[in-house]
Amino acid sequence: MRVALGVSYRGQNYLGWQSQPNGKTVQDHLEKALAQFADEPIRTICAGRTDTGVHGLNQVVHFDTTRDRELFSWVRGVNRYLPPDMAVQWSVFPPEDFHARNHARARRYAYLLLESAVRPAMEAGGVGWVFRPLNQAEMQAAAVHLVGEHDFSAFRAAECQAASPVKQLRRIEIARRGAYWRFEFEASAFLHHMVRNLMGALIAVGAGTRPADWVRDVLASRDRSQSAPTFSPDGLYFLGPRYDASLQIPEHTPAMDWLP
Repeated sequence: MRVALGVSYRGQNYLGWQSQPNGKTVQDHLEKALAQFADEPIRTICAGRTDTGVHGLNQVVHFDTTRDRELFSWVRGVNRYLPPDMAVQWSVFPPEDFHARNHARARRYAYLLLESAVRPAMEAGGVGWVFRPLNQAEMQAAAVHLVGEHDFSAFRAAECQAASPVKQLRRIEIARRGAYWRFEFEASAFLHHMVRNLMGALIAVGAGTRPADWVRDVLASRDRSQSAPTFSPDGLYFLGPRYDASLQIPEHTPAMDWLP
C-alpha cells in the first residue's frame, strides 16, 4: 500500500534532506526509522528537498510498503525510532498513484529573521540575524518586482539542477512582530537556494544599501553575480506543499503554530 506522512524537523543537525553515504541527512534518519518500524527497507520521495540547516514544518513524503498498519501507528510507531528533533506529524492513505513531489501544485517557505544589535542566543540556529534596522515599505516595494512568472536565474545557485529557471512566484508576505520579521514565499516550485538568495536581496534593500528598483534590474539581468550574497539557512522553514483538495493531504501541522 502507499502511505503519505507529514514530517517536521529542525535542520541544523542534518546535511539537508537528500540521502548521503554518511547517513547524516533527514531522509536517512526517517528511512532508518521506517525500516525499524516496518521491518523492511523503505524508500521515501519528498515534496521538496531542503538544504543543510534548513528546517521542515510539513515535509510531505510518500512510500510503498507491504506492511498493514493502522494510520496512527505510522505516526507513533515511527516516532519511537526518530531523534528528538524530528517527528512524524500525520499519516494518510492517499490514492495509489499519489506522488508527493509531482502532485504538488505549490510550495511554501517562511523565513524568520531577528533584527537586533546582538546576535541570537536562545534561538540560535532557528532564526536569521540582521543588526541593521530594516525598512518594511522598501522591502515590500522590492517584492512587487519579484511576484509573477519570471526567469529567476539571478537567484539560482550554480549547482541547481532544475530543468528551467522560470518559476511562478505567487506570493511574498512580509510582517514584523517585535524584533522578529517573518517573510513568507509561495511558488509553483523553487530553484536551489532561491529563497535564501531572495532574502539576501530583500535585506539589502531593507537595510538601505540598495534601492527597491535594484531588485527589478537584478531579476532582468539573469546574472547571479549581480545580486546579493546567499543568506543564512538558519531561519528558513519549509512550510510544505499544496495539493488539490480532493487528495485530502493536510497542509498544516502543530509545528507551524510555533513560528511567530
